[in-house]
Amino acid sequence: MFDVDAYLDRIAYDGGREPTLETLRALQEHHLLAVPFENLDIHRGAPIRCDMKRFYEKVVVQRRGGFCYELNGLFGKLLGGLGFEVTMISARVRTAHGGFGPEFDHMALLVPIGGRRWLADVGYGDSFLHPVSLETFDRQLDPTGWYRVEKDDEEWLLLRDEKPEYRFTLTPYLLEDYAGMCHYHQTSPDSPFTKKSVCSLATRNGRITISGSKLIVTDNGARRESELDGEEAWYQALRDHFGVAFKDDPIGRKDLPVSSMSS
Repeated sequence: MFDVDAYLDRIAYDGGREPTLETLRALQEHHLLAVPFENLDIHRGAPIRCDMKRFYEKVVVQRRGGFCYELNGLFGKLLGGLGFEVTMISARVRTAHGGFGPEFDHMALLVPIGGRRWLADVGYGDSFLHPVSLETFDRQLDPTGWYRVEKDDEEWLLLRDEKPEYRFTLTPYLLEDYAGMCHYHQTSPDSPFTKKSVCSLATRNGRITISGSKLIVTDNGARRESELDGEEAWYQALRDHFGVAFKDDPIGRKDLPVSSMSS
């Protein structure tokens, strides 16, 4: 079951539903302000599979978040249900060493509207609130910074404030094409998602994040960090700031002991 009305309620959206740029911009912003980017299931030992029904149950019914395959996969499904033409595309994220990850490292969305192509993304964490145009190489101002794209043969590069974010092509893919990298990011010690838990959400003036045992709040450029003192405080912060609550104790001390979380 995929209930468009329930999904729109989840992201607190009650605006127009016509497949226009204005609607796409509003939907992406509402999504990013309502649904957190989080990898908590990886640290709970709960497998994430490329299955749209599972994505819907987790994000809409359980009111959780997720990472790129879940969030962009589901957002693409919503856009399609509203009459948008949408394609899942593969992106390779810039690594800490300056290179880029493998194919299917990240899922983004290509949304053509009125003969113009737009890059949409609700699954990258701290990123653009509004879709980025692929019809210009000029800088584009977003509430989160300046973005622009470059193109080299068939590969594109997304830059934020002149720093590379990820490379991508416009080749269309299916959800199952991402299954291998989805598994990798849950299991490999080299994956950034297995190293530390994170739950992060955009706000009107910045961002709020739980990274390991730290609560990080940015507001109008000012950054504040505080240590969450123990598991109870960690779970309480998830409830208070993200609306994420678990019925049982999903993260045992062996999987994610607060005392050993690093910033």
